[in-house]
Order: sequence, then structure tokens, then C-alpha cells
Amino acid sequence: MGQTDHDPAKARFLTIQAVRLSGVVTAVLGALVLGGILPLPEIAGYILVALGVAEIFILPIVLAKRWRSGQ
Repeated sequence: MGQTDHDPAKARFLTIQAVRLSGVVTAVLGALVLGGILPLPEIAGYILVALGVAEIFILPIVLAKRWRSGQ
């Protein structure tokens, strides 16, 4: 297998991991806002945490189901 071969399963796996990582970063930023370290309104912290949790737990499942169904 050379470097020119494209493996869709590997690309999808890496995409799901990147989505999860971005969710962790988003949730941590929200926690920093809630902890008063970042100077943003408290509601922004709650929104960031909620979005981060959705990226970590919900979005990978949605992507996997979409790819499994062939869409």
C-alpha cells in the first residue's frame, strides 16, 4: 500500500477523532469561562460546554450513522 492509496475508513476514523478533540477543546474553553479565567459572560461558558459535550458524544454517532447508511 503506497501513500497514494486512499482508505475511506481511515479518513472517517480520523474525522471522528478530530470532531471529538474539537469538542474537548470547546468544553475546556467553556469551563475556563465558567471559572472566570476567560473574560466572557457566564452564559457563553454554559453554551460552550453544551456544544462541546454535543461534539464529543452526539456528533460522532450522527456521522457514523450517516456514513453507514451510504449518504
